Amino acid sequence: MEWEAAQIARHAERELEALVAVSSPSGDRRGAEEAVSLCSALLPNEAVIERIPCSTANYAADFAARVDGTGKRRILLLGHLDTVVSHDGHRPLERTAGRLVGSGSIDMKGGVVIAIGVLRALALQPELFAEATLLLVNDEEWRTGGLAHAERFAGMDACLCFEAGQLTPDGEEGVVVKRKAAGTVRVRAHGRQAHSGSAPHRGRNALLALATASQIVAAAHDPHGAERLTAVPTIINAGEAFNVVPGSGELFCDLRANELEAFQRVLGSIPQSHDGVRLEPELVRQWPGMNSRERTGPLLSDAGERLGRPIVGVERGGASDASHMAAHVPLTVDGLGPRGGAAHHPDEYVLEESLEPRAQVALAIVASLLDR
Repeated sequence: MEWEAAQIARHAERELEALVAVSSPSGDRRGAEEAVSLCSALLPNEAVIERIPCSTANYAADFAARVDGTGKRRILLLGHLDTVVSHDGHRPLERTAGRLVGSGSIDMKGGVVIAIGVLRALALQPELFAEATLLLVNDEEWRTGGLAHAERFAGMDACLCFEAGQLTPDGEEGVVVKRKAAGTVRVRAHGRQAHSGSAPHRGRNALLALATASQIVAAAHDPHGAERLTAVPTIINAGEAFNVVPGSGELFCDLRANELEAFQRVLGSIPQSHDGVRLEPELVRQWPGMNSRERTGPLLSDAGERLGRPIVGVERGGASDASHMAAHVPLTVDGLGPRGGAAHHPDEYVLEESLEPRAQVALAIVASLLDR
């Protein structure tokens, strides 16, 4: 295991640099195809590549690479190639004080290169498994619906997702076994335009109505309550000119909670109208939560013994495709990527020192899975 992890880490930095050099904002077909081509070149020769339709219409096809073995277990390695960073904001990889800084580095191209390294390691020992498939999607960051491939891989013995890893407060290796449900509320406002100087009384201000709606949503925010609900207004757009009462607009809010049902109560609290402005609230995204803590407990305990240090299941608030897969593959573990920070931020980074230990964690879990 130590040798394989060292090999993965030795290649990972250069492979990450190459993958981060590709600007692949979610929905950009050209960037997605370039990222897919690069990943194809990094695969073991034994891998059989398949392009499968993306869950989101008009996106580049997703990417699956399968290696067949002669053993019994079937494992899915899961990740995504799209980022939230536009072409204009793209930042190639830079090395700064032990940090590998660049767009999409921690979310989640760093995890992708470790997953590819794990697949290469498995290809060298086909007697240990029946099938190992790497699935990389191109729409994780902006997808509003479900993961179309979840049922296809329902027969897998385990799903390992390579979103960013972490340490526990005690400094132990953490992997993600629980995630909140995630939702996005969109509120459309329909008011009436009017000259803001000579006849403001004739207008129906969509901006003010949306501001009221945003305050109602924010008032539901209760991260320490029973549902652990977070409700955060994130985008508001209204108005076309500085001297016109805004006649229309829209508001977006991000919701996270233990269960999806909490989102309906937030949606129901938004009025259908405010001060003459008609409001249309709707949930445009609903992602399920994930809780595989009980199912993964024995696996992580055994993997920690193999590793020689504990591997601890932790909870994370952010959404992931692991949540979709967990409904079909109960033995799902997330957070197997490298450690880092500032995801979705210009200073997003991977900690260089984490590449080898996180590869060790992933390989220890794989070894435990294959021995079950």
